Amino acid sequence: MLAGPALLNGAPFFSSSLAAQTTKTLSTKNPLSISVNEVIVPITVTDDKGKFVSDLTQGDFKIFDEGKEQKITYFNAEREQPIVVGFLLDTSNLNRLHWKTFAEATEELVLALLPQEGPKKFAGYLVTYSTTAEVRVDTTNSADKIQEKIKTVKPGGGAALYDALYLACTNRKLVRGEPIEPRRIIVIIGDGHDSASKKGLDEVLELAQRNLVTIYGMSTVAFGFKQEGEKNLLKLAEDTGGRVVFPLEGLYKDVSGYLSTPSDEGNYALKVGTGQYAAELAKGMFNAVAAIQGEVTTQYIIRYSPSVTDDRKAFRKIRVDVPGIPGLKIRYRTGYYPANP
Repeated sequence: MLAGPALLNGAPFFSSSLAAQTTKTLSTKNPLSISVNEVIVPITVTDDKGKFVSDLTQGDFKIFDEGKEQKITYFNAEREQPIVVGFLLDTSNLNRLHWKTFAEATEELVLALLPQEGPKKFAGYLVTYSTTAEVRVDTTNSADKIQEKIKTVKPGGGAALYDALYLACTNRKLVRGEPIEPRRIIVIIGDGHDSASKKGLDEVLELAQRNLVTIYGMSTVAFGFKQEGEKNLLKLAEDTGGRVVFPLEGLYKDVSGYLSTPSDEGNYALKVGTGQYAAELAKGMFNAVAAIQGEVTTQYIIRYSPSVTDDRKAFRKIRVDVPGIPGLKIRYRTGYYPANP
């Protein structure tokens, strides 16, 4: 399935749905040529403690296409490469409990990923989804525009997550050069459930993979709860090379419970009125924002031209290794859709 029409400078523009892109020139200052059969793979590497590893070289990596090692034709380890970030904010009724907290965390994430000082290398847009999905702020370099819109949003209704992803890939103003440079990132702030979409999971996942989108998630699932949609959020992220952070997951891990410290007020691990809960919640949100910011801005980019192409395979699997350094966690998209002849 091909990506639908988008807008570029107000005019109709069809975004490429291919993992291998036709040759493009992004600017007169920094021309970038892409071979018609070149595959682009953003990669994030962390150590066994979760810290980002940013000092690897091209020689440290090996990349395999359908099990066959490939020759790397391009390598970039520069931090904070240009990106376009789509913020997909779940405004469904299920997010009422911690709505204010997650709305404020989204504003912080917008500011972190769209810095107002320095070169305007970053752009972003806002899509909200409840019973329907809507592009609330089209692609912009201004964090203020997105933050101001978030303040006006109220939760309520169902959840059309997949429709929101479809909109993010097909119906907004594109930055010239997408998806090669700047890269495309989508951050879902939600619990992964979908109750109202016309599109399906497999359809929007394929669309994201064809458009070289990396998906991240900030889960809004509260401590002690499980949502059926959690596995869908994880699949969207892991299959596109991203990951999901859970800011509410470990709030009570260092706090003793009722049996060890009984209380007349009830079984509260964090007593109401002491500020403990608010402090833990703020810490969880801060760590989640920092984790996503680090993921997005600390990536390696590898490109290669497949040594063997097989038009009969609709989806080709990728594997990336750093064989000389044990214990690393390597995140990358699971594969790509070859260009049609």
